[in-house]
Amino acid sequence: MAKREPNVCLGRLLDETGWSQSQFATAVNRTGTEQGTPLKYDASAVNHWLGGTIPRGKVRPLILEALSRKLGRPISHADAGLPATGELLQGPASTVEELLELGREDMDPSHPSRRGVLGAGLFSVAVTIPDWPEVVGRMEAVQTGQSRRIGHAEVATVIAMTERVSELDDQFGGRTARPMAAAFLVNTVAAHLRADASEEVRKALWSATSDLLYLTGYMAVDEGLHGLAQRYYLKALELAGAAEDHLTYCTTLRGMSVQAVDLGHTRRAIRLANAASAASPAAGPRMRAFLAGQQAHAYAADGARSQALQHIREAEVAMEKAESRAKAFGSYDPSSLAYHVAQVEYGLGDLAGSVRNMTLSSDLRHVVYRRTRVRYDAMLAERQLELGHLEAACATWERVLDDYPLVQSGRADDRVATMKSLLRPHLRNRTAKALYERAQSVSLPPVAA
Repeated sequence: MAKREPNVCLGRLLDETGWSQSQFATAVNRTGTEQGTPLKYDASAVNHWLGGTIPRGKVRPLILEALSRKLGRPISHADAGLPATGELLQGPASTVEELLELGREDMDPSHPSRRGVLGAGLFSVAVTIPDWPEVVGRMEAVQTGQSRRIGHAEVATVIAMTERVSELDDQFGGRTARPMAAAFLVNTVAAHLRADASEEVRKALWSATSDLLYLTGYMAVDEGLHGLAQRYYLKALELAGAAEDHLTYCTTLRGMSVQAVDLGHTRRAIRLANAASAASPAAGPRMRAFLAGQQAHAYAADGARSQALQHIREAEVAMEKAESRAKAFGSYDPSSLAYHVAQVEYGLGDLAGSVRNMTLSSDLRHVVYRRTRVRYDAMLAERQLELGHLEAACATWERVLDDYPLVQSGRADDRVATMKSLLRPHLRNRTAKALYERAQSVSLPPVAA
């Protein structure tokens, strides 16, 4: 049995309230009584929650309500490190309703609860990730009683829209593209999910919707909205399971591993990367490289040298055999492999090797991926500077500033801010000073409310 991880998020909120564990239990019981659900929790129950035990689904909203009242602000499931009630849904009707709620809150700046949703940006290591057997085939066909019926044309529309949004994300960043995805989810996809359809069409629609949800979660990560991203990712897992779509299920788990490793949760990243690999036994060589590269990165970030080298070699061998097939987004190519080799080298202390492979990745990268180019070139410049190559770092950062004004991306904003900070100690150097002055003229985009 896997060891439970303490619920750090819930513990942090409890500390903020100033309550004892007994007082917290009493507040939850009182809230339950008000809502017609008498409870008899005590300090021992709270201690179990803090230790990683997940409260029953009906109790979680009561916990959030008690905390919200005490702290004077809305507390979300992500804030408290708890999976949303009904996270493994019992039927597609609730799936549609939850997707509608999520999309509306994300797309509409005037929505009264949007600030709470976007403020729930804290990545939770306690969130429950369903295994493949837990999600496959769980959903039943929607019985709407309506005459409207959809077919393959509607599924093709969802696929095409996902591809277009992905292209915009690559070129302009998630801040530009994510609201479009959320609006499409609410205004078009939700209606399709409620419509009558053949079993074949229904599963194809679930698969296409899962792709869209994965992409939207990825764009939320780009904006630093990590709790929101987790909500999209979990919905993508559910829909992929319903469609029996192994590829999107594994791709989503891998995306969650990327998110975790970038935030420093290396053990969590390893578990997610390994789960993605284990759930894809029949993966082709390109998918195998895609998954193994992330396993290598996660292990290297955790300092596990032998496992990191084993998996990066597996990725290299798989890439040599890779077939020319890939998804519209998330495709793995030699540039991606070079990036992962660089990440493994950096994690294992080979700074010079990391710079060489980051340079190779930059040389191989497709020109349309402007947002990725900004991030990776900025990362390369930081490592060039760490190696002591100030002039080379400045030249790379010049490329970053060429692209940056065209990209609306929280992660790109962070990289430019880091660039300015790293340049300040070197302003006596003429090249560094000129670059810094240019960077100062580039204003960071305002933070979304």
